[in-house]
Amino acid sequence: MSTTPQRSQALALLPDKGLPELLFLLLHDAGADASQMRPLAQALRAQYPQAAVVSLHGPEAYLPPTPQAEAARGQQWYSLQGANDDNHAERVAAALPGFVATVRAWAEQFDMAWERVALAGFSQGAIMALEAVQAEAQLAGRVLAFGGAYAASPAHAPHEVSLHLLHGQLDPILPYQDQVQAARRLVQLGADITADVLPDIGHELHPALIERALHQLRSFVPARLWRAAQEAAAEQDQQPRH
Repeated sequence: MSTTPQRSQALALLPDKGLPELLFLLLHDAGADASQMRPLAQALRAQYPQAAVVSLHGPEAYLPPTPQAEAARGQQWYSLQGANDDNHAERVAAALPGFVATVRAWAEQFDMAWERVALAGFSQGAIMALEAVQAEAQLAGRVLAFGGAYAASPAHAPHEVSLHLLHGQLDPILPYQDQVQAARRLVQLGADITADVLPDIGHELHPALIERALHQLRSFVPARLWRAAQEAAAEQDQQPRH
């Protein structure tokens, strides 16, 4: 896959005045397009009016997993045709260089430090976001993963990234149990992570999941900021008192 960033194929909400202070990159599911993420984009815009909220189109035209499957006129981040448990991780890995280049290109366009970049994906978009921060250091400071999964069991915690996993308990496509298991594994590895499973929700970008994500953004303080505050307090304590 080409590593040329797809900056032109996107839907963007920008601040009415001034420069953006945060960058949210939104990533749709296979078979959809950037418009699928509009409810999340609007919610983020309402909460963070000085953020740039950019919903991206996947780089490839969607192909149904099997000839019998219903075709959709959308896009995908990687092909699901012939995908199985043995080759899924390889397909994700092959798509990551182009994806990472696109994320970095958007951050550069807005002159945004990586800590102020957040990736928010649904289903296949969530898979890409989670695996991207596993593979690439200093790519984004936060990930919101709706109805997602890991392509492979995490072998390490992503460095300085806050992960927010959000899932419906009735999801028949990507069962929530897999994400709970991944979250427990990441906690053991020292990750900065929250995991929310809400009842009566299937495989969808449900308003309740969006509201929960906004709550986590409002209330969850990344570990790196806690450490910075503690270090500053320790330095202050060491200053001579007069």
